[in-house]
Amino acid sequence: MKTLSIGIGCRLHSSAEQIEAAVRATLRSHTFGEIAAIASVDTKAHEAGLLEFCTRHALPLKLFSRAQIAAISVDDPSAAVREHLGIDGVCEPCALLAAAGAFDAADVADAHNARLLVRKTVHGGVTVAIASSGSAQAVGEQTDNDSPEQDLQ
Repeated sequence: MKTLSIGIGCRLHSSAEQIEAAVRATLRSHTFGEIAAIASVDTKAHEAGLLEFCTRHALPLKLFSRAQIAAISVDDPSAAVREHLGIDGVCEPCALLAAAGAFDAADVADAHNARLLVRKTVHGGVTVAIASSGSAQAVGEQTDNDSPEQDLQ
């Protein structure tokens, strides 16, 4: 059953392979078959690696505005993301928004009904978080701080 929303933050020109490696590392006991959507900030609308990754796996890409993202609190804000985008994070709020089915500013309140299963994880310059609106089991927090503060434009 497709119950997972994957929030992704990445550097400009991240490859589909880098994104896939980060998602696979973050999924742990979950499978690609459980992914309902990939989500990111709207400035990634033309990011070739992200688009290729989504196409390769036939996954919808949901993009959220900075205003929508800013409405979601982030426990561990990123100074680099704040500097580049004016928001506290990308992957966690986007995962929550996608899991809640948010489509416009009015839907942002519904994101509080979703929950993070995996908090921001950094893998090879890509940040990934996993959220669900269903009762999927949390896989715990995992962090690979090989490249902290990576969800940059």
